[in-house]
Amino acid sequence: MRARLEQIVIDSNDPALLVRFWAELLGGEPVDRAHNWSHVEPPDGVRMSFQPVPEHKTTKNRLHLDLEVEDIEAAVVKAVSLGAQREGVVVTDEQGSFQVMRDPEGNEFCFVRD
Repeated sequence: MRARLEQIVIDSNDPALLVRFWAELLGGEPVDRAHNWSHVEPPDGVRMSFQPVPEHKTTKNRLHLDLEVEDIEAAVVKAVSLGAQREGVVVTDEQGSFQVMRDPEGNEFCFVRD
């Protein structure tokens, strides 16, 4: 048996707000669902769903998304204009370059470039 990744689910205090951030960043339309859930289906990716939880994020994510971009700095500027925060500086190693970011609720993700 082989499993197939259907969606990525992210805990959120405000799913309707967070889905709009990710929809703007990745493309696709934000969808608000029953029970305060929301999701977006990016044109070139897996559905991202946001489930409401009462607790706030308190520690570093154990899992994060790497988003490939052509221009890291341009991606950072757009994400910050949507409510994200930059963490540190661009790091370059033998794999390429990456910039750690935080979405409006503090979830880490990276912009990457080979």
